[in-house]
Amino acid sequence: MSKLVIIPTYNEKENIASIIDAVLSFATEYHVLVVDDGSPDGTASIVEGLMQKHLGRIFIEKRSGKLGLGTAYIHGFLWALKHDYEYIFEMDADFSHSPYDLDRLLHACENGADMAIGSRYVSGGSTENWPLDRKLYSWGGSAYTRIITGMPIKDPTAGFVCYNRKVLDGINLSTINFVGYAFQIEMKFAAWKLGFKIKEVPINFVDRKIGASKMTKGIIKEAILGVLNMQWQSTTGKFLKIIKRIRVNF
Repeated sequence: MSKLVIIPTYNEKENIASIIDAVLSFATEYHVLVVDDGSPDGTASIVEGLMQKHLGRIFIEKRSGKLGLGTAYIHGFLWALKHDYEYIFEMDADFSHSPYDLDRLLHACENGADMAIGSRYVSGGSTENWPLDRKLYSWGGSAYTRIITGMPIKDPTAGFVCYNRKVLDGINLSTINFVGYAFQIEMKFAAWKLGFKIKEVPINFVDRKIGASKMTKGIIKEAILGVLNMQWQSTTGKFLKIIKRIRVNF
């Protein structure tokens, strides 16, 4: 069955060729879709060069500016559904997510999970090269999200995910509006509310060695307020607008 790894980029010229080569090196035949937000450093040109080397396995969608992580993934999801991919992955370009874990996430989805999350906070998961403040933000944000929403997911802000297409097909993607951590939380919240089976797979998350982090105070603020808003909408019934068509047996 067809498998697509979506990699959003903005100024990732130092990493993009290496991460694509790594993804394409496995026996499992993954395809790669890069969603580039107008990187001024030439990231898109590097991808286009690789496309000639790996015909039919690398694709690029170029957008006009820096529109945000969440909208990049939504763009990629819609592209993947249109092109009939069965398993769709989210993955960072900077090697903080190890390509070697792709097969482990795929295995979870091929064996009953509808959504597999590369988790830092289940048994066996870990982080590497993180400063103390980053650890506190991440762990605290995960605990805060679980308390507010009741989601039984230990790493709700995780950005390394494998979806069975029925999950993305069952969510009204046009209503997912957040761009940072809150986007990751909102997608998991929607999948959980729709009754899809979610499995967390332990990974080691390594902080980027090359390039600049995209983390900002605005993204953290969005996550804090976004979690409250999602729970309020769920309590009042307004979150039901996420349902497009449910293909889950409750």
